[in-house]
Amino acid sequence: MEPMTYRVTREALVAYAAASGDHNPIHQDDDVARSVGLPGVIAHGMYTLALAARWVDEQVGERGRIESIGAKFTKPVVVPPEGVDVVVSGERKPDGTIAVSVTCEGVTVLGRCQVRLRG
Repeated sequence: MEPMTYRVTREALVAYAAASGDHNPIHQDDDVARSVGLPGVIAHGMYTLALAARWVDEQVGERGRIESIGAKFTKPVVVPPEGVDVVVSGERKPDGTIAVSVTCEGVTVLGRCQVRLRG
């Protein structure tokens, strides 16, 4: 399965907030994010998980095959004004699941990410 790089921008976070209803200012305002101990604006955890799902869809070549997806949010994706790259890769396991790796700047941001496909 081929690794893919996805660019995460602050504009994408604004659009995700509108779609998801999650308007927590730590995802859009550096000052607010820093006031709660974060290094700056961070991506929504579910946005990051959605990138993993998108990657699986693209690798499988068909949308709607994901039966379940789960992961542990291990590190936030800090999004500077110029954006940041998230790299998604993985492998099929003998039990039919897909073990997904999601990193940002070489650091794992989703741990134990597992996907089970339908049929």
